[in-house]
Amino acid sequence: MTMRYAIYFTPPAGHPLVAAAEAWLGRSVFGRDAGPRDIGGIKAEERASLVASPARYGFHGTLKAPFRLREGEDESSLVAALDAYCAKRSPLPALPLAVASLDGFLALTPAAPADALVDLAGEVVRHFDRFRAPLGEADLARRKPERLTPPLRANLEAWGYPYIFDAFRFHMTLTERLGAKDAARVLPVLVAHFGDMLAEPVAMDRLALYVETAPGVPFTCLHEATLAGAAEPGREMADLPGKTETWT
Repeated sequence: MTMRYAIYFTPPAGHPLVAAAEAWLGRSVFGRDAGPRDIGGIKAEERASLVASPARYGFHGTLKAPFRLREGEDESSLVAALDAYCAKRSPLPALPLAVASLDGFLALTPAAPADALVDLAGEVVRHFDRFRAPLGEADLARRKPERLTPPLRANLEAWGYPYIFDAFRFHMTLTERLGAKDAARVLPVLVAHFGDMLAEPVAMDRLALYVETAPGVPFTCLHEATLAGAAEPGREMADLPGKTETWT
């Protein structure tokens, strides 16, 4: 199985924040034409090198990182499980976002404490892990485990991704990792580009299933489901036997 799936957060396709992000990245995960354009004096051709990876993955905030399906599971069962989970899980409080630098990457990050979002991300990692095929040697090597701290390496080996649980930091990536000079130039452009759209908190009321149909192919949004239930945080994760946090 070469396809990979990921469970992400994104506002709905019609949200102005999505339109602004698509214009910046130069592509849409919803199959529409984002069109090249100059933004803040940065021409589309130059921007392409600044946004190559974020554009391929599409505008999103990671909850469960890309994974291949475990043998015996298929796309329809994953979609059904996402719908069932979201039908029971309550939405989160709306979250204010701001443009910030995260280890050299410019991204939209929480502008206020986001404990509920951290809890949701941990739930999603656990709840959907039964769909994830174990990482192969090449996948493990690509993450450069020798550079990770012992807790992060344990996360990678147990859950397929290092930056989860206490290491989770929600972000919606907008650039590659930039040097100080480029970051200083691009940051005010992004602040101006998103501008008033960040004045209102963003509703955290849905999960999206993205798919990469072949290695290197851009991710697209396959399915969305609204958080529509009243389940208390932690209810779903308690239903998963034999799993414990490896990063505390």
